[in-house]
Amino acid sequence: MAITAKLPEFNQEIADAFMNASNSMAGLPDFLGVRIVHAEPSLIRAEMPVTDKLLTPIGNMHGGVLAALCDHVLGCVCYPHMKKGQWAATTEFKLNLLAPVSKGTVVAEANLISMTKSTAVVRIDVSNEGRACCAAQGTVLIRDPRPK
Repeated sequence: MAITAKLPEFNQEIADAFMNASNSMAGLPDFLGVRIVHAEPSLIRAEMPVTDKLLTPIGNMHGGVLAALCDHVLGCVCYPHMKKGQWAATTEFKLNLLAPVSKGTVVAEANLISMTKSTAVVRIDVSNEGRACCAAQGTVLIRDPRPK
């Protein structure tokens, strides 16, 4: 049974904007092919195709790719619960690599398990081809917009 603390209000409009923007993100999410495909209160689901460019010479996905995926969704799950203009910065996360990944699609589910005005704790479960391949948990710092 998952236990979740009381969270700030969820904003569906922000969640929808995140999903729409995920298909046109630049930088590392674009390079990795990460797409946010589902959002609901305290949860987002992202998918990433396993491509040759993400595999090591022995044919398995590099653990750093899974770490980058976890870091990305760790912050993204917070935004629909944050005030407009706030931003999230990862302060730490722990990653357990559970099984090799070599084909198919990687699915990451980020669950917001606690959130205060200044921090959030997120658990991420990652699967590939129907089996667990990674588990992570991390903390983000929630910051107000910088004054102009």
